[in-house]
Amino acid sequence: MLIKKEILELREHLEKSQNPLYYFDNDQDGLCSYLLLKRFYKKGNGIPVKTSPLGKEYFRRVEEFNPDYIFILDQPTVSKEFFDLIFEKNLPVVWIDHHETEKEKIPENIYYYNSFMGHSTPEPVTKICYEVTKRKEDIWLLVAGCLADRFFPEEYTEFSKDYPDLSIQSKDPFKIFYSSGIGEVSRMMGTGLKDRTGLVMKMIKFLLQAKTPYEVLEEKSENLSMHKRFGVVDLKLKGLIKNAKKENSKGNVLFFRYSGEISMSADIANRLSYDFPKKVIAVVYLKGSRVNISVRGKNAKKVVEEAVKGINLATFGGHNNALGVQMDESSLEEFEKNLISIVNKKD
Repeated sequence: MLIKKEILELREHLEKSQNPLYYFDNDQDGLCSYLLLKRFYKKGNGIPVKTSPLGKEYFRRVEEFNPDYIFILDQPTVSKEFFDLIFEKNLPVVWIDHHETEKEKIPENIYYYNSFMGHSTPEPVTKICYEVTKRKEDIWLLVAGCLADRFFPEEYTEFSKDYPDLSIQSKDPFKIFYSSGIGEVSRMMGTGLKDRTGLVMKMIKFLLQAKTPYEVLEEKSENLSMHKRFGVVDLKLKGLIKNAKKENSKGNVLFFRYSGEISMSADIANRLSYDFPKKVIAVVYLKGSRVNISVRGKNAKKVVEEAVKGINLATFGGHNNALGVQMDESSLEEFEKNLISIVNKKD
């Protein structure tokens, strides 16, 4: 967790800003981080970031909203081109993250806060933002954001007392995520973020006003598109997971490829890692010449680092046990072969 001094500094930045612009990662941790800050401070605009790194194509939002502060939430990497454009505007930048990062790659003239660097545990950004706001009525957003990032927040005990019917008796974040009412709320948020931009913004507008998680679970006109999207995506997701489980595992590796209009590799990989906790999971989304791969498993990052050696244009980033990989489709078979060899050799 960030130290008290850092939390106080974050509050000062947020209080000082009059028209902040928030760039948040396009997942539940990023979304809930933004919701917590926006609901508390009631100012600024939020933009979900669907690419990594956060690139210069998102700069047009600065010109659109004319902010006095930039806040970057749960983004592991930001391009130099984006920062250069921001610095030309002389805008202060506050970057809050929890990914493993090389400190020397962080520009000196920004305010950088990372729970991974120099702290005991790398809590999700949702948890950091809740420490900033401490708004008890938003505890459900804290839980929803943390569970999706496979983190068990200590406030879950308090949440369970307030919402016993949406809780289960467990400290396993993914068990709660897949088996409880608040887990369903979190999963609905995740599928909602995969919708068209206009409907994503409609969902965010609804979530900014929702007072309890029951309002999310109850289907009504304000969240109808969110419920429809969840029904469609969840059905596809269950089908893909069923197909993935039919794949012949290569020892301690489950390697699954799929294609389609919706990228769900992270969701598929998360579920498979929950069902097969001892395996290394690699889920490949095939679309175009570049492929996205979600990898899960114990020390997955070190395994991937070794598996991509010699593969041109392969990039990766994320957490030690959960990360994303990109490479040319032509390199996929070499990567699969390397991954299987490395994992099974270690066993």
